[in-house]
Amino acid sequence: MRWNNKSNMNNNSKNPFIIGGYVSKDYFCDREVETRELQESLCNGRNIVLISPRRMGKTGLIQHCFHLREIRSAYHTFFIDIYATGSLKELVFVFGKQIFETLKPKGKQFIEQFFNVITSLRPAFKLDPVTGTPVFDIGIGEIHQPAYSLEQIFSYLEKANKPCLVAIDEFQQIAKYPEKNTEALLRTYVQQCKNTTFVFAGSQRHTIQTIFFSASAPFYQSAALLNLEAIERGKYTAFIQKHFRKAGKKITNELIERVYDLLEGHTWYIQSLFNRLYAFLNEGEEATPETVDRCLYHTVSSYETIFQGILALLSERQREVLYAIAKEQKAYEITSAAFIQKHALLSSSSVQTAAKQLLEKDIITKENNVYWVYDRFLGLWLAEQYGRGYSLFNLPH
Repeated sequence: MRWNNKSNMNNNSKNPFIIGGYVSKDYFCDREVETRELQESLCNGRNIVLISPRRMGKTGLIQHCFHLREIRSAYHTFFIDIYATGSLKELVFVFGKQIFETLKPKGKQFIEQFFNVITSLRPAFKLDPVTGTPVFDIGIGEIHQPAYSLEQIFSYLEKANKPCLVAIDEFQQIAKYPEKNTEALLRTYVQQCKNTTFVFAGSQRHTIQTIFFSASAPFYQSAALLNLEAIERGKYTAFIQKHFRKAGKKITNELIERVYDLLEGHTWYIQSLFNRLYAFLNEGEEATPETVDRCLYHTVSSYETIFQGILALLSERQREVLYAIAKEQKAYEITSAAFIQKHALLSSSSVQTAAKQLLEKDIITKENNVYWVYDRFLGLWLAEQYGRGYSLFNLPH
């Protein structure tokens, strides 16, 4: 079979394998137990810590819960992603802007109420010169008293006409802020909330556990814990089969399970591959091992420029350790003499230093002294590129 990049461009049905955010429950796989637990916690005023690797489905689960009829009708919901923030000022900007954007469709009255309470951010309220619609526009440097602005934001939430649910994604970022009192400041405001319940979501398990479960930390035992694991293989297989059958397309359980096992149930990567495979097949066609392999190869290869850019920013020692971990897929005892000799690395100390730097950059991850490449597609690409002739896809490229 020759790969011709065909796709069903004339098919008006929506691709059910969503990779760009939550759409509806029809495209949401399982998470029934987690949804019930999250909903029950929020509806009973219990703050909750949600931990999982990035792209395992934290955002989708939170949005799914926020879209439940019982939640939509009874609460104001706000989803704040602080992954790109690096200071308290940036946190205030993202927090304020997201509340503003959530309120904007509700009308002028809600916006006016917002700025009547959060007076320190009133300069951010402007009208688009072309459309005349309200926009939130303020420079980070114009936020002169971020702690005071944050206090006003919490005050607004407490004065809202309905209870508020606030999800803060990638919450571990606050540990990196130069303002060392951020945790204590936030804990003080959160503790005073009577009208607002929080989801603190994070992907760096060690940092999140330090924030919430270290006896010396301000947030110690202030929230319940929900670990988000991979969706069970049988349930994911049934979900994929349902959507293929609905479109008149065929795939065996064995092929689905092969992909699941290769990507270890990691939601976003599975969705990405099946999004491409679903688009490639016409109605009545059946996926073959070759089809799946080629879709995987082209999905991974589509990120090659990005992956090359990541490598270009690493030192030679960091790249050497990264290649070694990628070749192993799961690397154990990376500072041992056996590992160093096998991969021709310099020394135990240099490996330890490089691994620490790669962990800080979120390029690799570690659990129970086992290391692997954080981005599953990057790991596959590295294994293919630097695997000394080893072909992951077993195909002529």
